[in-house]
Amino acid sequence: MEVSTMVPVLWALPWLGILGFMVFVVRLPRSIPGQGPSRRRTRTPRISVIIPARNEARNIERVVGSLASSTYPDVEIMVVDDRSEDETRALALEAGRARPGRVRVLDGRPLPEGWMGKNWACHQGAEETTGELLLFTDADTWHAPDLLDRALAALDEDEADCLTLAGRQLMETFWERLVQPHVFTAMAARYPRLREPLPPSRWRGAIANGQYIMIPREVYDELGGHEALKGEVVEDMRMAQRLVRRGKRLSIRMAEDSFTTRMYTSLPELVEGWSKNIVLGGMATLPPWTRGLAPLLILFSGLVLWVGPPAAVGLGLAGLTGPGVLTWAIAAVATSVALWSAVCHRMGAPAYYGLLYPLGSLVTGYIFVRAWRRGGRVEWKGREYALEPEAVMREP
Repeated sequence: MEVSTMVPVLWALPWLGILGFMVFVVRLPRSIPGQGPSRRRTRTPRISVIIPARNEARNIERVVGSLASSTYPDVEIMVVDDRSEDETRALALEAGRARPGRVRVLDGRPLPEGWMGKNWACHQGAEETTGELLLFTDADTWHAPDLLDRALAALDEDEADCLTLAGRQLMETFWERLVQPHVFTAMAARYPRLREPLPPSRWRGAIANGQYIMIPREVYDELGGHEALKGEVVEDMRMAQRLVRRGKRLSIRMAEDSFTTRMYTSLPELVEGWSKNIVLGGMATLPPWTRGLAPLLILFSGLVLWVGPPAAVGLGLAGLTGPGVLTWAIAAVATSVALWSAVCHRMGAPAYYGLLYPLGSLVTGYIFVRAWRRGGRVEWKGREYALEPEAVMREP
């Protein structure tokens, strides 16, 4: 190969490096233990499942039905209706009547000043339940019948003070399949090694999935419960940080075969939801001196890595660049398509969505910049919260 041809190929090494990082460095958490005749319960503490629900009419019957069908013998399910404006309460009551003795519906009290809605609902649910173990889960989830057994086995196996599970993301629309792989890849790059518990000195790197957090009540109370998190937008991450900083053991496991969720169903929901979760939560994990520049750096790197090469291919094919630039751009695009096609396939989206990676990158970049420009204003579930910047950045 001539030197003039090799140089552009060498320029493509950053994209090959990213591919290598995803393949050889990123290590997803281990799966929860399997369930079968060989696995016997060693203990059966009462588990209180708390579902905070506001305007969840499209989801509430499904999640309540899946949890009520659990094979675990001692479980109470508490739906906390956070003053919904739709049929959430009525549907939850109907689902509870179909499974008497396992399901209760609590009418949430008015939201006090200084509280986020979800945190207030979780706080009330914890107060009104009796379980030795608490499980906080979202209304847009589905749980296999054996999941509680397997989650408890993982908690005990890891000798953990808290267990959080990552499940399979359901993606049914164009925008979900386009954006979700980009967001979760960014999360994997930020948290590449989640298999081992973190020491207290690395508490900023702690993360939990608020869709599934199992924690002993005594540990929850020791951390201050949700009252200590009342004004937090990303309460799951803050709980993980508080836990690790105090020397507790946090276990993160995968449960893709028995736990699913569909977070957002439309482009507006994707933009609003990830603006709240990723940006505000991500800022709190960064050193203070990087926070002002982080969104701009993310946008710039996204444009350079994922949008620049396809644009260069177009210019090259139009005869507006030299053959060296065209060779570089083709190598970068080919590597990017391979990476994003693999990511899409791994997450359950059609692999051909990898061809649309420049558009996915642009939408993801827009989410970051939009949230950055809005500062501490958050809109969610029909409520608007105004947060002071120091409230987002303070240490847990």
